[in-house]
Amino acid sequence: MANFKRVTPDEVIALKPNETFVFGSNLQGYHAGGAAFTARVMFGAKFGNGDGIQGQSYAIPTMQGGVETIKPYVDKFIDFAANHPDLDFLVTRIGCGIAGFTPQEIAPLFKEATHMHNVWLPADFWEVLTEAGD
Repeated sequence: MANFKRVTPDEVIALKPNETFVFGSNLQGYHAGGAAFTARVMFGAKFGNGDGIQGQSYAIPTMQGGVETIKPYVDKFIDFAANHPDLDFLVTRIGCGIAGFTPQEIAPLFKEATHMHNVWLPADFWEVLTEAGD
């Protein structure tokens, strides 16, 4: 069963020292809109870096193709989060804005993270994962 206590706020405007803002990006790291812009302006995302940890943020590329092209990057993120239990990762609605995907398409990619104490997911991702029987 999903832990609805680990819900990423709809709007993240500040982070605690142990929190990391997880956002959807493009491979070129052109953080010009949506959560990527927020990550660059507020949480240390580096222009030109479209993948991985940077400052107090973590980029997951979502603009390069279909869901199958996003999955390896989500898997890489989940491994990273598992190896950094001291950090809390606030996952935004990656891929569900400018990239044009739906929560029904993206949320299942995070199934392996649902039992991790340090990964927070958007409410609509939890809803999809709960409906799927997780």
